[in-house]
Amino acid sequence: MRADPRPGPGGFAAPGAGGRGCRFRLGGGAAGIQRLEAELVGQAFAPHRHDTYAVGVTLSGVQTFRYRGEQRHCLPGQWHILHPDELHDGAAGTGDGFGYRIFYLDPALVQDALGGLPLPFVADPVIPATGMPRVLGGFLADIGEPLDELEAVEVTTAIADSLRAHASPARGRPIGLDMEAMRRIRSLLLDDPTTRHRAGDLEAASGLDRWTIARQFRAAYGTSPTRFRTMRRLDLARALLLGGNPPAAAATAAGFADQAHLTRMFKHAYGLTPATWAAAVHVTTSRTVPATKGPSGDKCHDTAATIPAGVRLRQPASPTPMSPPPRLQTYSSQTAGHVKDRAGDTRPLR
Repeated sequence: MRADPRPGPGGFAAPGAGGRGCRFRLGGGAAGIQRLEAELVGQAFAPHRHDTYAVGVTLSGVQTFRYRGEQRHCLPGQWHILHPDELHDGAAGTGDGFGYRIFYLDPALVQDALGGLPLPFVADPVIPATGMPRVLGGFLADIGEPLDELEAVEVTTAIADSLRAHASPARGRPIGLDMEAMRRIRSLLLDDPTTRHRAGDLEAASGLDRWTIARQFRAAYGTSPTRFRTMRRLDLARALLLGGNPPAAAATAAGFADQAHLTRMFKHAYGLTPATWAAAVHVTTSRTVPATKGPSGDKCHDTAATIPAGVRLRQPASPTPMSPPPRLQTYSSQTAGHVKDRAGDTRPLR
């Protein structure tokens, strides 16, 4: 059964209604860009934070969320912009639930688009439709196909320009960024997220002291090196869960101490337990397009929960074989590689 094809506010097709729970449709994306459609009825996100920019539009219902100490309301047609690593929750403002479509954008792409400036921070996260470029609405109107290289550049540029337009004035002295050093640290963590690198490893890779690394990495990418590593482990765990692996096996392979550790970190990042998230995700098959990098050649971390080529996983102690993860969006951290996306028709809640 397909969702109601009639367009919702702003020309989007509204998610199907019926039942209670949550449904996520992973759309086509590109390296460092994920598009997603979500519908929640009688279900809410617990407080959580992710290390990507989240730029979305409400399709139906009233979306409410607490952000930086204030309760926010986002109506159909309005947009919301969430900064990396900022704590927020999410719930319906009425009993009818709510639906939205959203971009999750790797801050490294914003860095490239802005030429290495500190990341813009938008203090008021709810933006009227007139305050956002129409091109972004077009790229969320149909999320079924992956983005090609030029489309990915267009999306990134439009979001970066919107962030700069709505950003609050910077406070204090601007932090000077050694972006080459930051990229080396980021690559070290991205290539092997299951290893617990020491502060000395990051100092050796960058040529900077640990205090400078902590300040500059957050200014450059919106999060700490430790948090960045944890989120890449969660990317691995999500891919393994979607591949049908038991949570305990996925936890061990992705570098977590045990299933309980994975569950805690997962809920802190996504506001849901691994079981609830995996049951709600809808993934189908699409075509393959070349992967992209930013103008600097910076690698993009995988926002669509796949295992980057070359990453070494810790294998679980049990003899249970690991199922291969679905290739939602494969990006090689060693070469340009390819992006493989899966997307398909929406389905109603059950």
